[in-house]
Amino acid sequence: MIPSDSQQRMPVLFIGHGNPMNAIEQNVFHHTWKKIADQLPKPKAILCISAHWETHGIYITATEKPETIHDFYGFPKALFEAQYPALGDPDLATHVVEMLSMVGVQPDTRRGLDHGAWSILMAMYPEANIPVVQLSLDTNQPSPFHYHLAKKLLPLRKENVLIIGSGNIVHNLRMFSFYDQTPFDWALQWDEEIKQRLLAGEHESLIAYEGLGSHSKLAVPTPEHYLPLLYSIALQEEGEALSFFNNAVLSSISMTSVMIGRVL
Repeated sequence: MIPSDSQQRMPVLFIGHGNPMNAIEQNVFHHTWKKIADQLPKPKAILCISAHWETHGIYITATEKPETIHDFYGFPKALFEAQYPALGDPDLATHVVEMLSMVGVQPDTRRGLDHGAWSILMAMYPEANIPVVQLSLDTNQPSPFHYHLAKKLLPLRKENVLIIGSGNIVHNLRMFSFYDQTPFDWALQWDEEIKQRLLAGEHESLIAYEGLGSHSKLAVPTPEHYLPLLYSIALQEEGEALSFFNNAVLSSISMTSVMIGRVL
C-alpha cells in the first residue's frame, strides 16, 4: 500500500551518470534525464551525493556560488568549457549539518560541484535555477554506515528537496572499452541482480553487496560509485513505488537509474 501522504514527498533518484560527455551530448541518457525532471515537482533545492567527492570525514558544500569542477581529463574542449552556474544553499547546508550532528558533518565554503552532480543537472535543469548542495562520501566507512546515515535525511523529502544519488551500479573503468561497448555478461548479470533486489525491497542484501556472488568484485571494484545507491534506497518508505529508467549496460558500466516515490 502506498502511504496516504505520498504526494507530499519529493521523489528520490539514483542516477547512473556514466561518461561526463552525457552532459553535453544530445543522446538518450541526456534526453531521459531532462524528461525525468519534467515529470517531477519543481524542487526548492537539490542535495546530491556523488561518487566523485570522497573524503575523510563528511563534508557538505556551503558556498553561495559553487564553481563547476572539471574533475576529469582527456575529453574535448567543449566539455571543459561547460559551466553550470547554479547557486548553492548555505541554509540547507546548515540544516543538513544539524540533521547529521551525530557524525559531525563539516561545511565546506570553497568546494564547487563535481561532474557527478553538474553533468546530470545540466540536462535536468539547464537553466540552473535550483540551488544545489553536495554531501561527500566518507569511503572509510562501511556500507551500513552510509545507509543508516542517509535515513536521517528523510525529512528533507517533505521539505521539497530533491535528493539524488549519482554513481553507477556497475562501474569498472579498467575493463571499459570506448571502441566496443557490448556489455560483459557478468555486468549484465550483476545489473539484473541488483534490479531484482531493488524491486523486492531487499535492502539488507544490497547493503551487504560484497556477498552477492562472484561478480561483486568485478562490478564494484571500489565502493564510491555504488554507495550513492544506498543513500537513495535508504529514503524509500514502506510501500513506495520504485521504477527504473536508462536501463543500459555499456561495456563495464551500468547506466541503470532508479526513481523512488513515483512510477514511470
